[in-house]
Amino acid sequence: MNLNLSLTPLISLVAGILILVVPRLLNYIVAIYLIVIGLIGLVGAGGMRL
Repeated sequence: MNLNLSLTPLISLVAGILILVVPRLLNYIVAIYLIVIGLIGLVGAGGMRL
């Protein structure tokens, strides 16, 4: 059984839940999300296989 886990949708889901729970953190969550997605894109770890 192969499990393909992609980091981008997982990070998006966590960021969306945090924005719903604590709307005041919107700016920080968006900034951290963009930084993490940029780092993933630069490093090339867009898809991890578990």
